[in-house]
Amino acid sequence: MCPPTHFAVRYAINQWMDPTRGADAAVAVAQWQTLHDTYRQLGHRVDLIDPDPDLADMVFAANGGLVVTGRMFGASFAHRQRRREAELHRRRFAAARDFTATPGADIGIPTHVNEGEGDFLVVGELILAASGFRTDPAAHGEVADFFGRLVVSLRLHDPRFYHLDTAVAVLDDHTIAYYPDAFTADSRRVLEELFPDAIIACADDALVLGLNAVSDGRNVLVPTGTTHLVPALRERGFHPIEIDLSELLKAGGSVKCATMELHR
Repeated sequence: MCPPTHFAVRYAINQWMDPTRGADAAVAVAQWQTLHDTYRQLGHRVDLIDPDPDLADMVFAANGGLVVTGRMFGASFAHRQRRREAELHRRRFAAARDFTATPGADIGIPTHVNEGEGDFLVVGELILAASGFRTDPAAHGEVADFFGRLVVSLRLHDPRFYHLDTAVAVLDDHTIAYYPDAFTADSRRVLEELFPDAIIACADDALVLGLNAVSDGRNVLVPTGTTHLVPALRERGFHPIEIDLSELLKAGGSVKCATMELHR
C-alpha cells in the first residue's frame, strides 16, 4: 500500500476524474488509514511503499505490478502522468527480502502496456486479464509466459469500468462477483462459463465501484454505498466490511485499487 500523502485530482485520465472538483489529501489519508488498520486488525501484514510528491495517483498501488509466488511482473502505464510509478514499484520489490528469497532475481520487465492488478486478477491458479482501455492484449501473453499460468483474456467496453478490478471482485479461489455490462458479449459468455455461481452485481453497486473490493476468502473489504452486494455476500457466507474511501473515488479508485495483493 502507499499512503495518499500527496493525493490530488490534477488531471483526468478516466471518467471519474474532474480536476475542477479537486480532492482533499487529509481526508484521503484518514480514510486510507482506516483501510490499512482494518487489514492489520484482521491479521494481515501490510507492506508500504513511500509516496512520491509528484505522483498524485501512487496511492493506487494495485497498478504497480502483479506479484505471484515471490515473483513480480512489472507494470507499464498507459498515461504519462503515472509512468514513473512502475520503476518505483520494481525498486521496492527488488529491495524487499520479505517478498522473495532472492531480491531482484524474479522481476519481469514488460514490453507492452499493462497496469498490474488493475487488469490482472488471480483466481486460484487462474489469472483473469482485461484489455479495452489500459492494458494491451499482448501483455496477457507476457504474463502467461512469465508465471506459467493460464491467463483468460476479457475485454471491457464501458469506459466507467476502465480496469478489470472495477468490474470484478475476487472472493476466493473459485468465486467472483462481477458486473456483466462492463464487458463485451463474448467476455460475458466466458465469465458465465467459468463462474456459473458468481455473484452478479447490479448497476447501482457497480457505479459506486462496489466491486473494487479485497477478500481474504472470508472477510470482504467493500466500498461503502452498495445496496445489494453486501447482503449478497452475507448470503454466500462471506463477512463484508464496509470501508469509506469516498475521497479516492474522485480519482476512480477504492479498496482494491489501493491494495496490491502479494499472492503466495
